Amino acid sequence: APSRVPCRTSGTDTGNRPPDSLTVQVYLVCASQLAPVERTVEVDGSGSDRLRVARTLLAQLREKPSDEEQRAGFSTLVPADLRVGGARAGDPQGTLRLSEQPEDLPAEALAQLVCSYAESDAGGSGGSALLGGPGAYEPRDYLCTSETKSRPTEAPTPKAS
Repeated sequence: APSRVPCRTSGTDTGNRPPDSLTVQVYLVCASQLAPVERTVEVDGSGSDRLRVARTLLAQLREKPSDEEQRAGFSTLVPADLRVGGARAGDPQGTLRLSEQPEDLPAEALAQLVCSYAESDAGGSGGSALLGGPGAYEPRDYLCTSETKSRPTEAPTPKAS
């Protein structure tokens, strides 16, 4: 029953973390809401730029939750074949382009991406993520709000221009 699902894991063991790794936070679905999960990822030593962070986060969101995360009730709805790239000529600075139109993704998957990006070095500013798709459509700035986290089945709200 959802009421007995804890939506918590024991956390990341930072004491035994490999030297070339860092802890990232992604949002997974649990009990019909978004909940943060910390994961340890390996990084190369060449610094961190927005696109590298965005790709790392996307890889974590596409990954099947660990056994512990599954026992705690976590799941992900981000498609396994989704990719992310950088801005195109003419895009606003900070745009991330997905291999699918953001609006075509399941609402929960879009909410997972928006909140994971908005609260990381990949995101824009002010709790939002500037996302576009492969088409010629303008990118949209999506907000990660408390409503997005509590009701991820409703598509994230684009920021007012």
